[in-house]
Amino acid sequence: MQAIDLRKVLVPFLMLMSPGLTSAQDADQWFTLGNDFAHTRYTTADELSPENFGDLEVAWEWDGASFGAVSGRSTPSLIDGLLYTVAGYNRHVIAIDPKTGETVWSYREPKTPRAEYSMRADYGKGVAFGYIDGQGVVLIVSPGFFLTALDAKTGVPLDDWGVPVGVDGFPESGVVDMLKDLGHPYDPYEGIPLETGYITSSSPPIVVNDTIVVGNSAEQGYNQSRIENVPGDILAYDLRTGDFKWKFNVIPKPGEYGHETWENDAWEWTGDVSSWAPLSADPDNDLVYIPTNSATIDYYGGFRPGDNLYGASIIALNASTGERAWHFQFVHHEIWNFDTPTAPILMDLTVDGQAIPAVVQATKQGWLYTFNRLTGEPVWPIEEREVPASIVPGEVLSPTQPHVTWPEPYSMQGITEEDLLDFTPELKAQSLATMEDYVMGGLFNPPIHADNPMGKYAAMNCPGGAGGVNITSPPVADPVNNIFYLSEHTACFTLRLIPGEEADLLFPNSTGTTTAQYANSVRGATARTPRHPSGLPIWKPPYSTIVAYDMDTGEKKFTVPTGETPQRYKDAFERAGVSESVYGNTGTGALVPMVVTPTMLVYSDQASDGTPMLWALDKDTGEIAAEMEAPARSSYGMSSWVHDGHQYIMLQTSSKLTALALPAAQAESGAH
Repeated sequence: MQAIDLRKVLVPFLMLMSPGLTSAQDADQWFTLGNDFAHTRYTTADELSPENFGDLEVAWEWDGASFGAVSGRSTPSLIDGLLYTVAGYNRHVIAIDPKTGETVWSYREPKTPRAEYSMRADYGKGVAFGYIDGQGVVLIVSPGFFLTALDAKTGVPLDDWGVPVGVDGFPESGVVDMLKDLGHPYDPYEGIPLETGYITSSSPPIVVNDTIVVGNSAEQGYNQSRIENVPGDILAYDLRTGDFKWKFNVIPKPGEYGHETWENDAWEWTGDVSSWAPLSADPDNDLVYIPTNSATIDYYGGFRPGDNLYGASIIALNASTGERAWHFQFVHHEIWNFDTPTAPILMDLTVDGQAIPAVVQATKQGWLYTFNRLTGEPVWPIEEREVPASIVPGEVLSPTQPHVTWPEPYSMQGITEEDLLDFTPELKAQSLATMEDYVMGGLFNPPIHADNPMGKYAAMNCPGGAGGVNITSPPVADPVNNIFYLSEHTACFTLRLIPGEEADLLFPNSTGTTTAQYANSVRGATARTPRHPSGLPIWKPPYSTIVAYDMDTGEKKFTVPTGETPQRYKDAFERAGVSESVYGNTGTGALVPMVVTPTMLVYSDQASDGTPMLWALDKDTGEIAAEMEAPARSSYGMSSWVHDGHQYIMLQTSSKLTALALPAAQAESGAH
């Protein structure tokens, strides 16, 4: 079942190693969402070090509240002396002066009903950038699924680019309505009818040479109870003209590779398999890497038997043509909400003396999947192993799933009695009593239905759909020393299905028309999660960690808790008679943003009393090299770059952006 096709690989690619691809060559830039096309979030800037880390001050704040910014999900790009970002539910495009934090220009797409409905509106994450005859171009995909190209200096839509969209208020040029290229009936104002499906976006496109590659997003699978949807097909456009170039079908049609993995003719009417996470690319080899979501719907797939390619996969496509070079499916017939949540990271490794152009994918499953990025061959073996069958009527799961043999997992996979809180006999007895209503099991423990013959409430799903690694904590990599750093946490879900007719009442705006036999039992990702009577998590700490891997060997370098044990947990342990010397630093339980520099790994979390903090870690040992109180809690991403000769660290602080720098950089700056 290991889904690798070497027949499509172009032989000349095998000898190309893309020197410097994974390294940010210019500290004065932060070019893509992840800085480079390899998405490393690494900067070569080295003005800051553990020795002066404590001298950092707020250089400026940019408050996006007037643009409707809420989540702080967008990492700005610094290109040619300006910062570019998106903000708010209308996904305004903003250009910011990196010295002062002042707004230089902004662009807002005219409102449409199809954009206002988007559940991913404030999830823009950032912009894409390209050059047309030396002219900088900022590109975004809006919640309404329009592609817009703006002059980078003025924010004005490009002339002679794209096709008029025929919607009041839109410019005559500079915009493409991508719904027309998906091939489904739609209304320019309202979009695709919900009875057919739904599509929006939650990440920026990526420019690979002269091609703009566009991903997409769908309604969250755990908020659906009906089986119809539209596929999240990948689209591509010509950078110079905005002309449509190609479409890759993420649900293969008859005659296409993988079509046989969709039984029951489900390919005709089900959908999703979107690429809501960011994309990465190897421009030298004209390859783009697509991480995908699962198929409609989460937790039950009895109506779509088969492995369901390309759900929960990584797909390598030729950027110019859309031809598939290779793919790998992480989870066959995915129902656990194990969609692929972060951008693949490209690294040039040396494994057992052999140079390997690699791509590394961190996942919710707690594994790093590592491939030769040109051929798709696993760097270390990935084995198909038997997994449990489902007891839910109508559900037929894959009898095997891919298991990574190396590197070792970074998160707890599954849950057993040994994983439960047990520092005292009383705590252990309470843990066992709490878990009596739940089915414990391994990583691929199947969901159960409400009227199951065991009389259990739900099945435990660990790590669960919120992590190991998830979107709020993009991994980072040092491409000089080939060290991969990730933030993970234990976030088990409990999976409980109810009849689809009952579930349908929970989801008033569900896509499709035909109710599934079973669906999620609550409006949200998971049913109630068991909580220990002590007020602590049911599992043993640590609850969140940063894990570092030497990717030339696959060995773990270190695992350290993030932040400090929250005071509420300290109090609970004290009441239970457990000393801190026994439980150690539990970590906050949060996923944390990071950035890596030549001198340190920087991350943000909280102290025990809730004070937001910044920590600088030794990149080899994980030991704290420096720390400072942060102006606010940061989330979703962190960046660092040089402007006017000084290094900045950019924090995404809810509706604001907060720029930190040494005092010398602030001589002409002010807080805004």
